[in-house]
Amino acid sequence: MRQLRRRRTLVIGAILAVLPFVLVAAFAIGGEPGGRNNRITLMDTATASGANFTATVLFVSAGFLLVVPVALFCGDTVASEASWSSLRYLLAAPVPRTRLLLSKLTVALLFSAAAMLLLPLVALGVGTAAYGWGPLQLPTGGALAAGDALPRLALAVAYIFVSQLVTAALAFWLSTVTDAPLGAVGGAVGLTIVGNVLDQVTALEQWRDFLPAHWQFAWADALQPQLDGTGMLQGASVSVAYALVLFALAFRTFGKKDIVS
Repeated sequence: MRQLRRRRTLVIGAILAVLPFVLVAAFAIGGEPGGRNNRITLMDTATASGANFTATVLFVSAGFLLVVPVALFCGDTVASEASWSSLRYLLAAPVPRTRLLLSKLTVALLFSAAAMLLLPLVALGVGTAAYGWGPLQLPTGGALAAGDALPRLALAVAYIFVSQLVTAALAFWLSTVTDAPLGAVGGAVGLTIVGNVLDQVTALEQWRDFLPAHWQFAWADALQPQLDGTGMLQGASVSVAYALVLFALAFRTFGKKDIVS
């Protein structure tokens, strides 16, 4: 409840809730999107229906915007208590360190999941009100019926959450290393950006398959006429593997750390 009432939580929730309205206003001002160079993209079908608008919102936000709340919620867990000089009092209760970390990690992941649910839910409501309820028009041609599009969008959101576990684990580990919350949050966001940059280096060839950023848009496979989960399975495997190692490092680091603040 304390995390829910914090100003940063309310600000993040407001930003995510306002973004769909901003995009609707942008389309209203700029006119209908259209294909460029005879190439149709997901952005070009944004105003076809509420489902298309939701998919477009996920497309524009999954790469960076959704990284920020995950890094903030997970990177602010332990480091914030240390910066407030209240961490040692929590452990003096006494509270086992593993139990403390597990509780904080659970809350951080729940808030991260809530942030990722809030955005598409608001987008679906706003998009349906603005563009109507209809099938999901696919850029590659064809369409998914509205009843089939909702489970596919839910699958896409679930995959995005799994893919962000790397950022969550990295921020959580850094939160146990430093007493500066902004350092943990900024470090997680910065390293995520570095991963995105490395993924653009085509000279790395097959080595890019081991980068979580390489699979960040694999959720688009859920929006194809025939569902193919191969890319999402590979991306989820890479993300979970990195996350497990980083979470283990966080518990190990905090278990041996001298708490002086």
